[in-house]
Amino acid sequence: MSDASTSKEATARALAEALGGGLGGRSGSGVPLVRCLIAGQWVEPSGAKEVAVDNPATGEVLAELAYGDAATVLGAADAAEAAFEQWSSRPARERGDLLREVADLLDERRGAIGRVLAADAGKRLAEAEGEVHFAAEFFRWFADAVRQPSGEVLRAEQPGRQLVTFTQAAGVAACLTPWNFPVSIPARKIAPALAAGCTVVARASERAPLAAVALGQVLVDAGIPDGVFNLVHGPAGEQTAALLGHRALRVVSFTGSTGVGQQVMRQAAQRVVRPVLELGGDGAFVVFADADLDAAIAGLMIAKFRNNGQSCIAANRVFVQRPVLDAFVERLRGAVGAMTVGDPLGEKEVGLGPLITPGRVHEVAALVAEACDGGGRLLAPDVDLPSKGYWHRPCFVVEPLPGCGLGTTEVFGPAAGVFGFDTEDEVLARANDTEMGLAGYVYTRDVGRAWRMAQRLEAGIVGVNDPVPPTVFGTLGGMKQSGIGREGGRLGLEEFEEQRYVAFGA
Repeated sequence: MSDASTSKEATARALAEALGGGLGGRSGSGVPLVRCLIAGQWVEPSGAKEVAVDNPATGEVLAELAYGDAATVLGAADAAEAAFEQWSSRPARERGDLLREVADLLDERRGAIGRVLAADAGKRLAEAEGEVHFAAEFFRWFADAVRQPSGEVLRAEQPGRQLVTFTQAAGVAACLTPWNFPVSIPARKIAPALAAGCTVVARASERAPLAAVALGQVLVDAGIPDGVFNLVHGPAGEQTAALLGHRALRVVSFTGSTGVGQQVMRQAAQRVVRPVLELGGDGAFVVFADADLDAAIAGLMIAKFRNNGQSCIAANRVFVQRPVLDAFVERLRGAVGAMTVGDPLGEKEVGLGPLITPGRVHEVAALVAEACDGGGRLLAPDVDLPSKGYWHRPCFVVEPLPGCGLGTTEVFGPAAGVFGFDTEDEVLARANDTEMGLAGYVYTRDVGRAWRMAQRLEAGIVGVNDPVPPTVFGTLGGMKQSGIGREGGRLGLEEFEEQRYVAFGA
């Protein structure tokens, strides 16, 4: 049996193990059909279309989605509304116990879900398994956080009067998630929502939905009551509009592009639904002359090529102080030249997998060509890309024109521009010259400079000598047009809570 056949069979086994009831019978194309979870049942909505889900490394169709419509998501919202009172009234300890069970099951199934994620999204296998564990940690942390005291007793200014505040669940929450981190981003939203006592309607991107379905099966197996968590597939615009118009919806948590986030915010405003938005990024990666260059190179390779460069917090614009620019570029040439490109589920471990769609490949290629045509120097390995799938080699373009696409847009792929700078004030001005403000990175040995940059970079997330700043207990979110609201940590829980103030008269 060939290695390709063995890998295909292993992936099929992982799909069956991880998705469980989420897989129905065979679709019209003969591949497994992936269902929606509504009111505790895996269902194929009436009239649902079948939409193919492929493996970006091979182009092979893995499964087809039972792709519903507005009625599908409204049915899920009705189920969430019906389940809300009972779920929100359960003691926080009981909700926390269930979330801990979810976390344990995710860790137990890390191998199978990780393989599904690698096949579904093209993520490197070790990175995929790490994402599943990271998702588990969100459920584990919020299970404990919800048991912490909340509210306060206020000092009254009149004799006999008592003033108190307390928190309660906001209501039904919509969790709308992208394809690039299809387990950890849903977990970052679903865990605090359930911990707070909200019920949830989630929609996963059709580009990589299978691992999100596996997460849904974990919730079912952990004992989540019927209707507390619902998962639908369908047209994003149509389903989002219907969901935001539902009478019970109180919070919408969305991660995606700035343009779509603006539309979600406009729709949410019609019913004054609370928006929590993590939107596009254009992360600056700043290397000062006093930095440890080897550490900076290692950090850049992570910050740029995590998830094959398809990350909202990816390093998009690399700024290097001129006294070390040449030395940095030489080290970077070696690091990029050593990268391997290939199928994450192939025989060998690889440093870079495929992009999610052919369109993404074309857009990245166009940005690189523009930067090189403008005089930039290309750094890229001489590699043979696979004949099937959606591939772009890792690359940097040194000193392109500052106004080129690599210097002004969210690349969302394995490419970035490298720009020289002279002074701290100069690089701050250039790094902040964008409407986005999600993440930024600084490499320096100067503690004073590190604090100044952390305070002055217009980004909600800053990594100082650290290419992976997110943690489950850290507060994550963007500035400017990179979003509103926060995820993770105590503030992430509060996004799904309402605070009440009560005054008791004498």
